[in-house]
Amino acid sequence: MEYRKFNDSYVIRLDKDDEIIKSLKEICEKEEINLAGITGLGASNLVEIGVFNVNTKEYKTKIFEGMFEITSLIGNVTIKDGEVYLHLHINFGDEDGFVKGGHLVRARISATSEIILRTINGNVGRKLSDEIGLNLFDF
Repeated sequence: MEYRKFNDSYVIRLDKDDEIIKSLKEICEKEEINLAGITGLGASNLVEIGVFNVNTKEYKTKIFEGMFEITSLIGNVTIKDGEVYLHLHINFGDEDGFVKGGHLVRARISATSEIILRTINGNVGRKLSDEIGLNLFDF
C-alpha cells in the first residue's frame, strides 16, 4: 500500500494481497482522519459482502472467490466510541460480466486498487439505533 496527501484528499494505491478495510483503517488512524468520503475501484480475488435484514437486525453474509473487477467502492469514515468506523459498499463483476454488491465485510486485492479518500473538516459519530439495529450518524 502507498498513498499521498493532496490538500484535503488522499490518493491511495492498494497492492496485491492488501485487505481494503484493514488498509483504509490503518491510514485513517495514522493520519487522524475522523470524517471522510471514499470512492474506489480495482481487482479482487476474495470479497465478503453482507445484506442487512431489517426484521432480524442482522447481516447475512456471503463470500465470493474468483477473478473480480471492483466496479464501485463507496462509503465514508466516521468515529464510533473513539475509534475509526468505516462504512463501505462494493459492487464487483466476474469474468462473465455479472455484478454483485452489498455492504463490504472484507475484500482482498488481487492486482491493485485505486482509492480516493476526501476528508471533511468536522466530526460525525455513530450511535446504535436499537429500533433499526444499525450504527447511525450521530450529530
